[in-house]
Amino acid sequence: MNDFSFYSPTRFVFGRKATDSVGAELAASGYTRALIVYGQGSVVRTGTLDRVKKSLEDAGIGYVELGGVRPNPEIASVRAGIELARENAVDIVLPVGGGSAMDAAKAIALGAVYEGDVWDFFRKRAVPTSRIDVACVVSLPASGSEASNSCVISNDEEQLKCGVTTDLNRPVLAIMDPELTFTLPPYQTAAGVTDMIAHIMERFFSGEPAVPVTDNIACGMVRAAMEAAPRVMEDPEDYDARADLMWIGTLAHNGLAGCGLGIPGKRDGDWSCHGMEHELSAFDTTITHGAGLAVIFPAWMRHVWPEHPERFLEFGKQVFGIEPVDPEADGVDIEPELAIGYAVEATIDELQEFFVSLGMPRTLTELGMDEDKVEKLLPGLEINRGKAFGTFKQLTLDDAREIYLSAL
Repeated sequence: MNDFSFYSPTRFVFGRKATDSVGAELAASGYTRALIVYGQGSVVRTGTLDRVKKSLEDAGIGYVELGGVRPNPEIASVRAGIELARENAVDIVLPVGGGSAMDAAKAIALGAVYEGDVWDFFRKRAVPTSRIDVACVVSLPASGSEASNSCVISNDEEQLKCGVTTDLNRPVLAIMDPELTFTLPPYQTAAGVTDMIAHIMERFFSGEPAVPVTDNIACGMVRAAMEAAPRVMEDPEDYDARADLMWIGTLAHNGLAGCGLGIPGKRDGDWSCHGMEHELSAFDTTITHGAGLAVIFPAWMRHVWPEHPERFLEFGKQVFGIEPVDPEADGVDIEPELAIGYAVEATIDELQEFFVSLGMPRTLTELGMDEDKVEKLLPGLEINRGKAFGTFKQLTLDDAREIYLSAL
């Protein structure tokens, strides 16, 4: 087990009707004026936004609003939010929604106390040193942004999607009401499940040796997500299954699943797949992050597994019950190396079939990509990740091209 530092300061208020407690929770902590950040309509249509406003009003907390934040939030909306935060002297930024609203809110919170342009943080021209606090009302379990140290923002003008990782990004409070997820469309539910599983796998496949306690936590969460997802597809109001997915999404990305697996001085995981997907959804902002990951992750796995087959064997055994054939015990004439390869490929196939069973794409072609468009992904990937990246197996831009093309 490698040395690690685990920090998760967020307080979680989880359960039925938790949404109605946001005002009281913030008032009890001394906050007086909020900037509410939300997306393009779902929290308005479902009445969630009105419930949040009423809760704030009942608690005597003033508020201003920034609506219309899109999926893959764009830097222009962040800049607008920063101006609102400054003009209204808010002391808490309150996203209501999923990862897009939360990431926009985190960027606003960093930028509101910075004299330069907030995009400096994302292009690594400056390092954030302070923030306005962030509290979240979560309506879409997927990104885990309600407890993570990460924040990802797009810049359409530069056709880039870049992230900032800092503990300043961790919210002080997360209000988590599984009933808010009853109305999620199946596609968004499926993309969210894919994203949370990907967050776990990025850490599991870090390239570091096994850490049994962390491996068991990680694989247990993947199994739980795979058990709950079909239930909510069949019955969107299955509260227990929705609650399981909401909590898995949080634990998948607060760092717990990477304890002991990180390389000292680096992030706890490989993150090549997230980096490669970010270029997809920067190139075409209509691509849902989880849908891109559903294609990229299996393609990456097929490319890199020979580097550390033992990690794939452990994942296959724990998650799917797949083990290599034992030639002697099973009476089969097969080379051990070939048996390992079959087991790994079966594991990757099972994972991809699960994603597809939820309605996720199998190929990048289904997302509108082709060979010419793949070439346009590589310059942004080089800016964000460099000419070589990855810890499970160090990849070059040529490797990335091969992975993208194999996924068409």
